[in-house]
Amino acid sequence: MSSAPPSSPAIEIRHGQMPLVVARLRGPDVDAALAELEQRYGDAPGFFDDEPLLLDLSAWTGADRGPTPLERQALLDGLQRIGLRPLAFHGGPHGWQSALRERGLAAGEVQGPVAVRGASPKADSPVTTAVTPPAPSAPPLPSAALVVDRPLRSGQQVYARGRDLVVLAMVNPGAEVIADGHVHVYAPLRGKAIAGARGLAEARVFALALEPELVSIAGVYRTAETPWPDAVRGKPAQVRLASGPDGDKLLLEPLS
Repeated sequence: MSSAPPSSPAIEIRHGQMPLVVARLRGPDVDAALAELEQRYGDAPGFFDDEPLLLDLSAWTGADRGPTPLERQALLDGLQRIGLRPLAFHGGPHGWQSALRERGLAAGEVQGPVAVRGASPKADSPVTTAVTPPAPSAPPLPSAALVVDRPLRSGQQVYARGRDLVVLAMVNPGAEVIADGHVHVYAPLRGKAIAGARGLAEARVFALALEPELVSIAGVYRTAETPWPDAVRGKPAQVRLASGPDGDKLLLEPLS
């Protein structure tokens, strides 16, 4: 699938309150959703490590046209290929619901606040707290880091589950690097960097040239809407989380 993804996302991957991954189909274009899955995760089969999935079809706008059997099968295969295990569904036309029940999926609900994977909430201030609070305790990280030695282009996302992430090439605007531990970018960081994704407040982001669209640690983030300080913009720098009487905030510090 070589077609470019649309400017408006065709499919949105996020975590629900349970732990349950939610894949929300944003419209009746299954081909666009498959193209987006390939573009985001094609280089990382098994990205989600057999995580249970709820398929949210409530935004399907083609109520009079249910998906064809081939479309249903292709979408489920695409989700399974990146490591998701479909267990339930929500909403959708009758054709979807009947076919998914026949495959053993149960009807479910999408509940509560969610943390969106692949997008970040808009900040009302330079530093704010994400919708979902950090986990009370983070699992210990193994010593081996995930190493990526190729440039990451817009729309690509790399997630180092339970470990650090080391990127040896440029992270371009529109790309995302995510780790449960530290994020190291030994090149310009111009996309989004998220460290401590599951609540590890001690995680840090390091870059040889810090100029990201967004940087986040344990749910606290800052965007480029507020210009980066001259002391760190485009220079070797680190980002860490500090707690104080006014709450948590991100500190941006040059690396000498």
